[in-house]
Amino acid sequence: MVIKIHTVGGYNEVGKNMTALEVDEDVILFDAGLFLPAIVGVSEKERIPTEKGMRSLGALPDDIYLEKHGLRQKARALLISHAHLDHVGGVPYIAPRYSVPVLGTPYTMEVLKVLMEDSNQRITNRIVPVQLNNSYNVKGRNNNYKIEFINITHSTLQCAIIAVHTNQGIIMYANDYKLDNTPVLGDKPNYTRLRELSKIGIKALIVDCLYAPDDRKTPSEKIARGLLEDVLFTTENRKSGIIITTFSSHIARLKTISEFGKKLNREVVFVGRSLIKYVTAAHRTCKLSFLREIQMVSYRNQVQNMLKKINKNRDKYILVCTGHQGEPGSVLDRIARHQLPLHLNKNDHIIFSSKTIPTPINEENRQQLEKRLKKHHVRIFDNVHTSGHGGREDLRDLINLLKPEHVIPSHGDVRKLTAGASLAVEMGFKLNKTVHILQNGQMLNLT
Repeated sequence: MVIKIHTVGGYNEVGKNMTALEVDEDVILFDAGLFLPAIVGVSEKERIPTEKGMRSLGALPDDIYLEKHGLRQKARALLISHAHLDHVGGVPYIAPRYSVPVLGTPYTMEVLKVLMEDSNQRITNRIVPVQLNNSYNVKGRNNNYKIEFINITHSTLQCAIIAVHTNQGIIMYANDYKLDNTPVLGDKPNYTRLRELSKIGIKALIVDCLYAPDDRKTPSEKIARGLLEDVLFTTENRKSGIIITTFSSHIARLKTISEFGKKLNREVVFVGRSLIKYVTAAHRTCKLSFLREIQMVSYRNQVQNMLKKINKNRDKYILVCTGHQGEPGSVLDRIARHQLPLHLNKNDHIIFSSKTIPTPINEENRQQLEKRLKKHHVRIFDNVHTSGHGGREDLRDLINLLKPEHVIPSHGDVRKLTAGASLAVEMGFKLNKTVHILQNGQMLNLT
């Protein structure tokens, strides 16, 4: 049995994650994500909802590589690790090229459905929800593959480390993860099953190295909850407007905001299309316990009317909106540009419960947004947040836990992957023999 790893996307950049596992006559695909910087600033109306259009923007992984190497017809399944766009967003464009089922946890598959509904897209592929800590059998030409979706913490619901059982050992896909033992929503990582798989034997670990250069352990989400509590309850805001922007997919953070809003006797209002999409998916999969505590506003007239109400009674509301990366056209960006009927006053609180994703376009957009906000003399609270990605010490702990034969750093540019590889070398792995720095469009033969 020959096992090969094909690095399709996410090995030169942060985003458009996609990897192919080739086992003899079968190919198992992991993720099909978007490269978000390519579509920042391109409005949803302007985006061409076709594979060709998205490829022209540079938003999709180059899976044409698989066709050139005769691998497309070998594909048996597309496995999605979680619901972030840089992992699931490319599925509507890429999946139709493959006659395979699309597998993921129930929330992830519901987000996929909501994304397609919103853009009037359809795929003929069968969409298969697999419960966390359960397995699914994929039939190959000569072999069957047990696929497990193992609970791991991250910054959205129902994230999974995916384990593919082969006759040569288990291939583990840990993209993305953090090791949070006190999550605000959901369970802590399934360490028990991860240890059991380690004893069975892990052939290779494909692992998120986004923050491998950072000498730290990523703090728990309970720390972000504490940071947000500190800002909301220890600063003078009784007569001020409060606007909070965070990742739309961060349901645990949104839950915290709704709870704090209730304590402050403020009505919590969600505005922004991406927020509504993720909250809708959470509601459909019964993972949204706070729906009755919030208002969701999406249609243009509703948004206008709600913002007028908030403008007149700003001390009675918390507005949660899009714009944490300074995205042009986001709700916060439009407020800062005087394009919506909510006018910022001196000492209004603008809380970024997020971190700027470190790409040049995001950093420039955030800088420009903050310049506009400061002209209104508002108070800005930045980085009220903890990441969903493990740092260098989390990576060390995960490798020690799983004890893989091979380590394949992923999810980043060469600097990030090299940092992950250097840690593996420090732990006893051999560069180019048992730890491998790969770039997009390369193949690794695991002997």
